[in-house]
Amino acid sequence: MLSAHVVQDLRRTLPAGRVLEDPGIVAGYLRDEAVWAPHGEPVAVVRPHSAEEVRQVVRACLRHRVPVVPRGAGTGLSGGANAVDGGIVLSTEQMTAIREIDATERLAVVEPGVVNDDLRAACAEQGLWYPPDPSSAPWSTIGGNVATNAGGLCCVKYGVTRDYVLGIQVVTGTGELVRLGRRTAKGVAGYDLAGLMVGSEGTLGIVTEVTVRLRPAREPERTVAGYFGSLTDAGRAVAAVGAAGITPSALELIDRHTLAAVDAWKNMGLSAEADVVLLGRTDAPGEAGDHEAETMLACFTGAGATWAVASSDAEEADALFAARRLAYPALERIGPVLTEDVCVPRAAVPDMLGRIERVGQRHDVLIANVAHAGDGNLHPLLIVPADDTVARTRAEAAFEEILDDALALGGTVTGEHGVGLLKRAGLERELPPPVLALQAAVKQALDPHGILNPGKVIAPCAPRF
Repeated sequence: MLSAHVVQDLRRTLPAGRVLEDPGIVAGYLRDEAVWAPHGEPVAVVRPHSAEEVRQVVRACLRHRVPVVPRGAGTGLSGGANAVDGGIVLSTEQMTAIREIDATERLAVVEPGVVNDDLRAACAEQGLWYPPDPSSAPWSTIGGNVATNAGGLCCVKYGVTRDYVLGIQVVTGTGELVRLGRRTAKGVAGYDLAGLMVGSEGTLGIVTEVTVRLRPAREPERTVAGYFGSLTDAGRAVAAVGAAGITPSALELIDRHTLAAVDAWKNMGLSAEADVVLLGRTDAPGEAGDHEAETMLACFTGAGATWAVASSDAEEADALFAARRLAYPALERIGPVLTEDVCVPRAAVPDMLGRIERVGQRHDVLIANVAHAGDGNLHPLLIVPADDTVARTRAEAAFEEILDDALALGGTVTGEHGVGLLKRAGLERELPPPVLALQAAVKQALDPHGILNPGKVIAPCAPRF
């Protein structure tokens, strides 16, 4: 059947208003924030309101041999939510219910369209905390966070999304609605299929509900800020913090290009005195927190900080971290941004930062750097002038060279953004053929017809019917 026939089927199956075909509306759903990743032209966008409606969408796509691409808020940075030709984009943006917050069991049950910050705010009202906090937390959704196993600023101490997913409800590639995982604190009944879904980028199932683990509200944080004359010096400070045995609640790096972009946009006055800013936080209680802040301060100073202080001004500290979260949209104002997401061992951070600088010089590409430096997750942002195809070619070469440098230092091509489309070649360089074959076998088992987000993560293959 022609893929267009699926639209008629969906209109018969779903309530009015769920299926969108207007080109002006559909255009807003073609891709995520990875502006350099290719995208196709879908036949429609569908916005279901329930798990059962998601199941109906997948079953219709199976009947008509049509691929389906799940989409959250579209804040991804690797092309994982990009549309494919002739397919359906399934947006979970209407599924926004926080169904339960259980203070006794310390868990929450949410639909995939719940915005990360909205969940955190609802938990805070009950003295609870949901730790994963990607920089996109004010906009990104839990479903998207689950799809990419998102991390964030505090994951250096508290872990990433997978560490908080207890259970998950998904629609499989065969159109079955199933629950995986558990609600209990412990459980080892069978394979960890819930964990397998986290980070699978919608290629193994479409998330319709998530049960997440919560923590008690934490102590107020102390902030340590340091200014450095080079990325390498800041990297040495990061390594020194790790060597001192401290696990900060955040350790973030912002370079001069990023600071200047944020200042130009928000006039925050941050770029006048530093080439690189390193921001550390500790939420250890009482004297332990004082000790950790003092130790971080000593690490910053010992690594060559031109200025460093343990801040007692919460407003000032929050402004610095706000600048970190504004990095990507601020840099987008300069030109198209190709975002890296490599992760290396903490001891290798100084070397990796130096390699990134040299890559930018060799390829004549402006590279701004922000990083979850405490766990070695670096985000070089490659910026080129709009419509400059020669500069884009140089940037793409630099992008691949940075991946190779990360692998050479024992790292990975993606720490939290996912493989999507942009990192498929890097994944094939990172994983040996037998492991890639295992991943392909998992895909075949859970999506035997190949309709779920085809072409993402693993090498593209034709749908199987």
